[in-house]
Amino acid sequence: MTKFRRPSRTARVLLPAAVAVVLLSGCAGADEAPAAPTTAAATGPTGPTVTVTPPPSAGPAPSGTAPAGAKPDAGTLLVGDFGSDTVTFVDPARGATGSVRVGTAPYGLALGKDGRAWVATAEGVAVVDTAARKRLALVPYRTDTGPVTTGEYRGGGMGIALSPDGKRVYVGVNVPGGNGTLEVVDTASLEVVDVVDVGRRPFDVDVSRDGSAVYATNHDSFDVTVVDADSLATRRVEVAPYGTEGGLGSWLKPHYTAVRPSDGKLLLPFEGERLAVVDPATGRVDIEPMTANTHQHGAAVTPDGTLFAVGTGPIDPSEDRGPSLTVRSPEGVERVYPLDGPHEDVAVSKDGRTAYVTGGFTRDGSWDGLSVVDLGSGEVKRLAAGSRPLGVVVF
Repeated sequence: MTKFRRPSRTARVLLPAAVAVVLLSGCAGADEAPAAPTTAAATGPTGPTVTVTPPPSAGPAPSGTAPAGAKPDAGTLLVGDFGSDTVTFVDPARGATGSVRVGTAPYGLALGKDGRAWVATAEGVAVVDTAARKRLALVPYRTDTGPVTTGEYRGGGMGIALSPDGKRVYVGVNVPGGNGTLEVVDTASLEVVDVVDVGRRPFDVDVSRDGSAVYATNHDSFDVTVVDADSLATRRVEVAPYGTEGGLGSWLKPHYTAVRPSDGKLLLPFEGERLAVVDPATGRVDIEPMTANTHQHGAAVTPDGTLFAVGTGPIDPSEDRGPSLTVRSPEGVERVYPLDGPHEDVAVSKDGRTAYVTGGFTRDGSWDGLSVVDLGSGEVKRLAAGSRPLGVVVF
């Protein structure tokens, strides 16, 4: 059996006192990562080949331009530009092909079967016609989040998800200094129709496969709020495999969740060491070992149950490993792909052969692009695209 490392109380749980005064509500800060390289990186003894793909010489297409009614090609990516007020369309071979203004500091994205994209911004939920490449609406939040700002701790939408029937959008709304909410948007009327109290800083929102439950992953309260989609009744499930010592100053909090297709259980990776497997019906939390040994954020799962987890880098560089992408089979076998610099979230191509990992990162060390990971060969290419991209979806 794999033995879990015992984390250092000072290095892995608590912020240094001087920093904690300033950074009260997020991940504790790691050392700033190097900027995106401009030349190919050398291949390490166990790492993949890393190459850099520049943007096309002709430059990206003007913002919002596309032939009338033309749908994005299959495999096109859409990223949310946390560093600006846009979403950017990305050709995985060439880079950015155009952007659409959506609202301040876009975070999560959800893509409907009708081609509309739903974007959680600091101002409201933006609705984007991806064929026409234009914003159709901005649905304001009911929740008072204070002044519209940018940066890691800004108020407004964070995680976002669509119901399976496409009739509801669920967005986690951060309220600086307090508990957040889950707002429910009717996709026909483009109005907020319900507001539900959840935990602090809802990084991620997910929906069960049958649409009966919604899950808000609350970073700063060490929990997941399980919401009944019909009654809007809520239950809190604590997910804290390292405990809750350190409170708001702790590193060891949940970030993103993936819903396992086979049984609907929730998968939450922690530190490249522990995978919390949550039964949302009973609240039971089981812990399985992981191998990457790095601070983890984004998570995604493919239809066959393969889990993808983004490692942002070490908390303690003397003990932890660098940024990576973990690919974990349904049987628990892991392959770890080293990455160059911090990353935030991940999406997978429809054929399951390529992973796209956003370089935005919610803390210092972000960069303007994606890492494109060939899951067969292990080759990693850096693709310049977007402005501090966080959320990513694949058409």
